[in-house]
Amino acid sequence: MGAAELVVVLLATVVAFLVSSSAGLGGSLVLVPAYAAILGTKEGVALAALMLAGNNVAKLLAYRRSLPLVAATGVIVATVVGAYIGARALIHAPEGLVAGAVIVVIVVTFAVELRGKERILRLGAVVPALGSGLTSGFSGTSGPLKGIALRALGLDRMHLVGAASLVSFASDATKVGVYAEAGLLGGGELRLLALAVPLMIAATWTGRRINASLGERGYAWLFWGVLGGYIVRLAVSG
Repeated sequence: MGAAELVVVLLATVVAFLVSSSAGLGGSLVLVPAYAAILGTKEGVALAALMLAGNNVAKLLAYRRSLPLVAATGVIVATVVGAYIGARALIHAPEGLVAGAVIVVIVVTFAVELRGKERILRLGAVVPALGSGLTSGFSGTSGPLKGIALRALGLDRMHLVGAASLVSFASDATKVGVYAEAGLLGGGELRLLALAVPLMIAATWTGRRINASLGERGYAWLFWGVLGGYIVRLAVSG
């Protein structure tokens, strides 16, 4: 990786960490396309999972007083199961299929968000959580499904970000284990993770301050704005 590519990777990492720490999710919205463009789709998805797992450790510490473990248990388990299955599928899938899946996931989940959100909410949080884990493991991004699952828990904004951090860490850690076993992660990726630690700390601290300064209405705009960003990413990549 050249100097210019390293700068792009680090800039994308900062933006992703800030968005994720403020809204609770959305890091993959930035990291997956940026990393995939530089490293290749599978390697980019794997590195994004590693970086986001590290960032979620920082988020768990920052939101340690608002971690609804009991309320989020069902979502965590469903997401981890889906992430493991999806990650195993990614390892054996052709590169072109994985790249196409990233785009398809965005289109389908955004359509669900626009037209079928209430129907999904009636099913509860577990069903969309399982779907988000599957798509996240295979394509690197869960799309709005994770947000829909978390919203179904009926939490305030601080506890929602806490729940998102728990779910995301469990999912990303699962994917990292699968990707590392398959040889998609090595020493170079771990060095990048170490280099990004100060960025994680600064972005998480800043993101938590942004979250704390927002009212529930302001946070709702931020939350749904991040979900809407998936369709913007689709337009840019298309």
